[in-house]
Amino acid sequence: MSKTDINPMQGKRVQLLICEDDPANADGIKGHLVEVPVSSANPVHKRGFYEKYIKRLLDIVLSFLGLVLLSPVFLILSLAIVIDDPGPVFFAQKRIGLDKKYFRLHKFRSMKMSTPHDRPTHMLDNPEQYITKTGKFIRAHSLDELPQIWDIFIGNMSVIGPRPGLWNQDFLTAERDRYGANDVKPGLTGWAQINGRDELEIPVKARLDGDYVRKLEEGGFKAFAFDVRCFALTVFSVARGDGVVEGGTGSMKKD
Repeated sequence: MSKTDINPMQGKRVQLLICEDDPANADGIKGHLVEVPVSSANPVHKRGFYEKYIKRLLDIVLSFLGLVLLSPVFLILSLAIVIDDPGPVFFAQKRIGLDKKYFRLHKFRSMKMSTPHDRPTHMLDNPEQYITKTGKFIRAHSLDELPQIWDIFIGNMSVIGPRPGLWNQDFLTAERDRYGANDVKPGLTGWAQINGRDELEIPVKARLDGDYVRKLEEGGFKAFAFDVRCFALTVFSVARGDGVVEGGTGSMKKD
């Protein structure tokens, strides 16, 4: 593992220090993360029995079944992607995982090979110019996220949890630390995802991720029931295409 694959803030509590001399990060803010002491205002989330064992077992079973049952869909989408824009089928990005550890998140490639890397879609100039025809379809129906089933199977992600931020989304990382949302595995879908997705401002998204962490801390059947609720609501949200805003974020507030 190279030095660039190790997060210097892994396992630490952080906040964003605004500094005009810094280059803008992936959230469009000039600043950098600094370590802060753990306090009652930003306590460390303690993983209980459900989160450590039951949730992980469910992740393994569901992701294995998903990989097997959806293999024909994987094949069809792979062919469509290559025909539309020759190049790799999958797209990997460095993301923030459990305890702010870096990991490689996988997606079906929905954008052209010429698209700038490690930059959120909302920060691209005219993002529509980079999205392929196949990509537009799979993004609208969240099919580009399917390869993350593999990330769940190998333990980097969970079915339910906060959506993993880019490694250089310092504002999002700092806001999530306020609620302990970096102390849980990122998910394929989550409470914030089904309550606005791209339409949410970062502070609102982080607060909703924190609400999910509090539910996990209840443990047992309550935590399991909330995960089931998130999963069920995701199915309806994806079917309707809710919250997908190409080239924008926080549109709820803007509207």
